[in-house]
Amino acid sequence: MSFSVLATCPETAARRGELTLPHGRVETPIFMPVGTQGSVKTLHPAEIDLLGAQIILGNTYHLWLRPGHKMIGDFGGLHRFTTWQKPMLTDSGGFQVWSLAKLRKITEEGVRFNNHLDGAKMLLTPELSMEIQAALGADIAMLFDECPPYPCDEKYAAKSLALTTRWARRCKDWVTTHEPRSGEGRQRHFGIVQGSIYANLREQAARELVEMDFDGYAIGGVSVGEPEHEMLRAIENAAPFLPQDKPRYAMGLGTPPQILEMIARGVDMFDCVMPTRMARHGIAFTLDGPLHIKTLRYATDPRPLCETAHPHVAGFSRAYVRHLFRAGEILSLRLLSFHNLHFFLRLVAAARDAITAGTFPAFKSAFTNRYTQGQIP
Repeated sequence: MSFSVLATCPETAARRGELTLPHGRVETPIFMPVGTQGSVKTLHPAEIDLLGAQIILGNTYHLWLRPGHKMIGDFGGLHRFTTWQKPMLTDSGGFQVWSLAKLRKITEEGVRFNNHLDGAKMLLTPELSMEIQAALGADIAMLFDECPPYPCDEKYAAKSLALTTRWARRCKDWVTTHEPRSGEGRQRHFGIVQGSIYANLREQAARELVEMDFDGYAIGGVSVGEPEHEMLRAIENAAPFLPQDKPRYAMGLGTPPQILEMIARGVDMFDCVMPTRMARHGIAFTLDGPLHIKTLRYATDPRPLCETAHPHVAGFSRAYVRHLFRAGEILSLRLLSFHNLHFFLRLVAAARDAITAGTFPAFKSAFTNRYTQGQIP
């Protein structure tokens, strides 16, 4: 995999880059829409392409349970199965086991659990996670890890990290033996830096993973209930120890201001279910903060959701979207999801331009001040 840093910010650690993957190139910083079960909720793949999305995320755990990785592999992989032909990343399934499994037991072998669909007994190991992701054929596959809860004491976090590191070596061995592919190229693999809120453990995790020489590195175990300052500290305690010539990925994050804060700390890649999940609750992202479309004040409002709305939705009034949402019409969810993803993708595109222009700190400050202090008109 080739990753090139094209521009850097002289005042922060922000950088603009380009990532070359088997299914295409990705400009960073980038936001990845989440297609958990092979679909970005409510949207057609052509609409995701229309938004300018360069890479999307699929979920190993969910796709393993249904329809099954072997069936998807028989179809030629997740790209052909979903018709999405641009780059794709799959996570390892570790976080979903942590958050969704009804019962689970972590051992050296892997994680035994009862799945959230029917309670069936399952075993997910590092090797099986890599096998599933190989069948899915994503451009980037994540290593299998344990996501420690918040809060946890340092002893537990250290023990968990040691297990994650041993699992990383097993993942590396499996990849070396089987050489999984994505389309016409080699599948890439990212290690995951764990360590909870402990700076020494984050540094240790980063250094140990770098020694194993992966294609990129993620910072995991964040956004699991910790306060925002601890989330940002986890980034600060890991990013400086990761290679400059490899991409960095903050998993499962975050709000628009948080994304800009993490870009300022040297992070290149982001994913989050927030844009589509908030859409399903009637919330649209705007430059002045989240807009709750259900509010009565929008019942006769003729304006678009936001002044920067995509042409695909700009012609629809707030009043109309509110009517659709209150009437239970699916179009409201589609419009809000499209709008929110456009907002996030436009944000990182603007960040890229600001880094190149040398104006990123001013851009970050102006956006955050308006977003956090603005009053929805």
